[in-house]
Amino acid sequence: MFKNFINAFKVKEIRNKLILTFVLVIIYRLGCWIPVPGVSAAAFKDQVAGDDGFLSLLSSVSGGALANGAILALGISPYISASIIIQLLTIAIPSLERLSKMGDEGKKRIALYTKIAALVLAVAQAVAVVVSFDGVLKESLLGSGFALPKWVVGTIVTLVLVAGSMFTYWIGEKITEIGVTNGQSILIFVGILSTAATSLLASVQGLFSDAWKDSLIELLLFFGALVLIFGFIVWIDGSERRIPVNYAKQIKGRKMYGGQSTYIPIRVNSTGVMPIIFAMSLLSFPQLILSIFVNTAENKFYQWYSEWLGTGSWLYIILVGLLITFFAYFWTQVTFNPEDVSKNIQQNGGFIQGIRPGKQTADYLKKISNRITLFGAMFLSIIAIIPSLLFKSISAGSLVGAFSATGLLIVVSVAIEFDKSLEAQLLVKNYKGFLK
Repeated sequence: MFKNFINAFKVKEIRNKLILTFVLVIIYRLGCWIPVPGVSAAAFKDQVAGDDGFLSLLSSVSGGALANGAILALGISPYISASIIIQLLTIAIPSLERLSKMGDEGKKRIALYTKIAALVLAVAQAVAVVVSFDGVLKESLLGSGFALPKWVVGTIVTLVLVAGSMFTYWIGEKITEIGVTNGQSILIFVGILSTAATSLLASVQGLFSDAWKDSLIELLLFFGALVLIFGFIVWIDGSERRIPVNYAKQIKGRKMYGGQSTYIPIRVNSTGVMPIIFAMSLLSFPQLILSIFVNTAENKFYQWYSEWLGTGSWLYIILVGLLITFFAYFWTQVTFNPEDVSKNIQQNGGFIQGIRPGKQTADYLKKISNRITLFGAMFLSIIAIIPSLLFKSISAGSLVGAFSATGLLIVVSVAIEFDKSLEAQLLVKNYKGFLK
């Protein structure tokens, strides 16, 4: 990876893309520190620190922007949620399914619907944040000295957060357009790393205290566990089942086609991090809705839900594992269609050794896919549950939030994707030079 990065900097065109990507990321990170006008950043930080629900999760994904009371506090999360919703609706609604198969024009229409859905979700999340910070806004007014009605401050904060979320989406689009790899992934990657760096710095400061030996042992155990987990993720991410496909020889005129062998790669973790995001979003969604309409400090149902279904409870862990398995199979059905693959193989004169073309090939591919998906779901469940329990067992509780299951997978996946993008652009550049 570092070799590709160094070689990329030697090519002017790719170097310019990397510099533009870096500049846009710096702009994003600056926006994560600029506070919302008229609101105390310290009040936001205290409120997020005392919350174990969606506020702390939203702050960690945005790189601590919510805790800073920043204008980009919502980050890219509304767009990610909108993308997931539109992709699910593409399967359920026939008109959207037809749009997805209409080429570039259909993709543009779906992208427009995704932007509209992202705007709606940004408004909903901004309202949820403002309602959750209801008492804090009043205190902020008294501290700032502005004699404005409370609802006016809430409206201003809502508009600023929505505008910041759409600006973040624009930055991600620009990185994708003029940068190296997917911009939205890069922004999430940077947010997670910044949160992790803050937590690590707090832990390293313990080395200068009287209990420095305990802090040193804790950090060494933590990094040892982190290396093992990262290695396990990379190993599974590159694992795949290769199904050999043979193509018969075809003579057309004076030319002969086919007569070669290839394979269909079915990855163990073909679903990526999506099942974890679905499962955790589904379990945290009731807390998001309740926080808008009820007083979280006094409502008994909200407190019961946080205790029994909140992050870290045993019931939460069991439900997360079951939901991850369900969504892994669901997402595989979305991304891999055995009937279409079988039809393409048959139309090109191909066949799988010992399997008849047509329905038997589709059934064979479906059986293999289901088996591989089971192992992928088990892997995701382990990654979603084990790291938090492991870090807690070595008393690295302050680092659990920074290196959550979703964060670990996203960091590794984006790093691998970034390396592959650099390698592909270097390969294209080398081929251009060869042709000249």
